[in-house]
Parts: sequence; structure tokens; C-alpha cells
Amino acid sequence: MGVGLQVITLIHILLCCGSVPLTQMQFEIQHTWDSNPVDHEPIRIVFSPGQGGLKMEVFGPFFNDPAAPPGPPGHAFPGLWDYEVVESFFLDSTTENYLEVEICPHGQHLILLLSGVGQAFVQQLPMVFTTTITGDKWVGEALIPWTYFPPSVNKMNSYAIHGSGEKRTYEALYPIPKEEIEEGQKPNFHRLEYFQNFRLQSIMGESWVQPESDLWKGKP
Repeated sequence: MGVGLQVITLIHILLCCGSVPLTQMQFEIQHTWDSNPVDHEPIRIVFSPGQGGLKMEVFGPFFNDPAAPPGPPGHAFPGLWDYEVVESFFLDSTTENYLEVEICPHGQHLILLLSGVGQAFVQQLPMVFTTTITGDKWVGEALIPWTYFPPSVNKMNSYAIHGSGEKRTYEALYPIPKEEIEEGQKPNFHRLEYFQNFRLQSIMGESWVQPESDLWKGKP
């Protein structure tokens, strides 16, 4: 191959790859909230750079249990955690400020901004979210605006819920260890002490600076 052709090929590769994400992070939810292995193909979550926010993609089995929430797809739905849902929480552990993102295979979503454990001060923010159900599987893609994230995110956990009644199943990316489960304990996704290290710069690049957000002004 001549030098000229090599240069042209390199330019072509650079141009073609210009829209490729800088990097991505992938996680699989392999355990229930109390550290038992899941009995199905794990739900997979992929985070990558998006236009004006963090792209969150979900790939997983579609249980269709419970039935779809009685709300239009693409819109916020209060109480979405009572349905089939995948959730990701993004935390600044120095302040206990965190973002909760819930998405449903039927197309509904729910955003909560929390300052203090379980203390939501904003709910039902808009978000671009689409889903596709194919047989017993589903794929979802959400774009979480940067303004929704608290400053200095340094921890994360993700969860999945499905089933009804006694078959209701709660799954966690970072579950509570078996030896720390207390008798009669129930699943609680707001146990911030079990969140694990997570940096947005690991996805966006070390020189990336998180945009400031008016939504979080005045929070400790």
C-alpha cells in the first residue's frame, strides 16, 4: 500500500469513527438484593456518552409481569417501581445527593432527585426514552441529561424488579452480602452504603467537566 493510500485510509477511519463513543461501561445484574444468583439471563446495562447527557441502554428478558402501567409510553409515571422496571442510582456520597432513574420495558420512565436517603425533592422530570420488545426480550435506550446528575457523582448502584405477589423479585448489581442480612429484612434500594465506585469521567474522559445544574443549587 502506498503512503498516499495509507493516509487516505487513516483519514477515512478517523472520519468514520468520529461518532464512536469515547468509551462505555457495561454491567450485569447477576444477583437478587440479598445476594442469591438470578435464575434468568442477567439484565445488562450499558452507559456511554450521549448528546447532552449519559446514554443508558438496557438489554434483558421481558417478563411482562406485572402488566404495563396505565400511562403513555415515553412519559413519566409516578410509582413506576411497582411495575417491571430497571433502575440506576447515581450518588455523591459526600452529600447523600443522588439521582434515581427508572425505566420500564413498556416505555414509561421516572426520574427522582434526592437529597438525603429517600428524600426526593423533584420527581417526574422529562427524558427521552424508547423501548423495543421482541418476544421474551426487550431493549431500552434513555438519554439522561447532565443537569439531572448531582455534582461530584462517585458511587452507583443498579436494580431490576419484576413479578407479582409472592413472585415479586428484587435484583441488585451490588447486593447486600449474605452475612449482613438481618432476620425479616426487606429489600431497600436506598442503602447507599452498598453503592460502589463510579466516575462519569471514566466514560467521558478525564478532562471532561460535569456541567453545572440549577436543579441542585442550594442542596448541601
